[in-house]
Amino acid sequence: MRIAVLFKEVPDTYGERELNLETGLAVRTGDNVADEAVERAVEAALTIAEATGGEVELLSVAPASADASIRKGIAMGAENAHIVSDDSLIGADFTLTAEVLAALVRREEYDLVVAGNVSSDGAGGVIPTMVAELLDWPALTNLTKVEVAGSTVTATRASDDATMELSAELPAVISVTDAFPDARFPNFKGLMAAKKKELDTLTLADLGIDANDFAPARAIVVEASQRPPREAGTLIHDDGTAATQIADFLAEKKFI
Repeated sequence: MRIAVLFKEVPDTYGERELNLETGLAVRTGDNVADEAVERAVEAALTIAEATGGEVELLSVAPASADASIRKGIAMGAENAHIVSDDSLIGADFTLTAEVLAALVRREEYDLVVAGNVSSDGAGGVIPTMVAELLDWPALTNLTKVEVAGSTVTATRASDDATMELSAELPAVISVTDAFPDARFPNFKGLMAAKKKELDTLTLADLGIDANDFAPARAIVVEASQRPPREAGTLIHDDGTAATQIADFLAEKKFI
């Protein structure tokens, strides 16, 4: 079984995030790391591969600077990585990104695509389903448990209101939530192998995709502005009337 993981590098969640108000794009000049959701997807894919005798590869739309993050995924146990790096992809919307990833999946002929349910930067959560739509594959999303037996993937999706048992025939696209285990730590052998691995880097021309073709729907940023600063809250000093002050405040805000 050939398994692909949709791999994404994001600005470090522990750092200060900044938006370029001229371009509307996130500033990525600071520390960038593999997304935590992606690392869990890699872990899920490796677990499936170990159970089925399959192999895992990484697919990414990323600049050349993402090399270190992608190699971490290989150090964890992925066999290879295919990276589309092209200046035309700077600021790519969900539609173009999904188009590129779907083209990679077709090119490499995978049986299963695994993704995180939502990235920590764009927080769109739509790429897995968009890729599945372009491939005309079933999509099982927001999963808390996954198993593959033969040509069938079975999964569990849990919400606050219900737990659903799902299944689909391969090939399929799945996305996993943070209910999955954290990613394994790479061992020394994996780190050395990743360091020497020659990554497969492509451009849009290799996939026959034109970023300036607006026949498919594209989203563009028409305006960007900084989030206004948070206003100071209301301080209540307990002089014996705190309960009354709190009740009055809640009533004024129509919370009660």
